[in-house]
Amino acid sequence: MEEIEQNIGYTFKNKELLHQAMTHTSYANERGIQSNEKLEFMGDSILQYVSSDYLYSHYTKLSEGELSKTRATVVCEKSLYVVAKKHNFSKYIRLGRTEAYSGGREKPTILADSVEAIIAAIYFDGGIEPARKFIIDNLKDAMEEASKHVGMKDYKSLLQETLQAKGETVIEYKLINETGPDHDKTFEIEVVSNGVVLASGIGKNKKSAEMQAAQRALEKMKNEEK
Repeated sequence: MEEIEQNIGYTFKNKELLHQAMTHTSYANERGIQSNEKLEFMGDSILQYVSSDYLYSHYTKLSEGELSKTRATVVCEKSLYVVAKKHNFSKYIRLGRTEAYSGGREKPTILADSVEAIIAAIYFDGGIEPARKFIIDNLKDAMEEASKHVGMKDYKSLLQETLQAKGETVIEYKLINETGPDHDKTFEIEVVSNGVVLASGIGKNKKSAEMQAAQRALEKMKNEEK
């Protein structure tokens, strides 16, 4: 348990809370002990509150709807799975024999739930501030990234709908160039439909480059129709 405490940056006074947070129902049912389900329930509420408070305080220019969308993008199984993998929770989660044999250690749902359980365990052991620190430390970058795209039109979906309305099409986004150091990269991506290059886009991450490529393709198609 010392390893996981080092990984998450928090030392428990009550070690039993940490053990419970890492106890899946399959393990608990085999041994007649308490699982992490109730901690997971509490952790979800704490996560919603802390992320809402952080977004409200730090992204004052976002509307209520944009704040909700940003939070939904970050407070989800996919993001929590990334946090669990970052801290190697798959190594520590206690699973029943059948669940372990069926690949439970890598299941996104199980790992995401364990993050919520850890949040609650930290809260019950040390209060809201260490729980807040754990959440912000692990999700701050994801919130920043989500906030950048929340107001952006989904040009990729719009392009796909436009092209599919004209018939069968296979759309691909291909990385054609990548420049800059790891902490400040620039990506150039082409959007290709049925083997034909429609347009290219540039961005500080692949998503924004793809979005710009799709936007340019739509603008090009609109001009050609005039």
